[in-house]
Amino acid sequence: MELVPIREYMHENEEFKIDDECTEIVEMSVEFYEKVGYHPPWICYFVMEEGKIIGSAAIKGKPINSTIEIAYGTMDGYRNRGVGTEICRLLVELSTRTDASVKITARTLPENKFSCRVLERNNFLCIDVANDPEDGDVLEWMHRDSL
Repeated sequence: MELVPIREYMHENEEFKIDDECTEIVEMSVEFYEKVGYHPPWICYFVMEEGKIIGSAAIKGKPINSTIEIAYGTMDGYRNRGVGTEICRLLVELSTRTDASVKITARTLPENKFSCRVLERNNFLCIDVANDPEDGDVLEWMHRDSL
């Protein structure tokens, strides 16, 4: 399983426009870069295995106050197989390899038990509830090595 960068501009990502879901992820990523900048490795990724896109991942911008937020998801046919857990692990590994002092956070909806379990398996601790402008109340998580 590998993280493959989604590049800064739409025309640089033609090979990922294989279906509507992937095209939407590319569009959202490029729009996100317009807001926060494009600062590898603090970017969005597709997750590839054996030449297939099986998920997506993101480090939501460069560190602010030595803190980053990660996000991840799996494609429909790859859910409930441990893929989300592995994607989360890859994001933590990339982040700490890039900057060992970075604090790693994540947010989930309280009812998303799957994502909560993924974070628990990756050594995250739920530390708070926050109000997200888009999602309402969310659980805030921090990697235990960041505490």
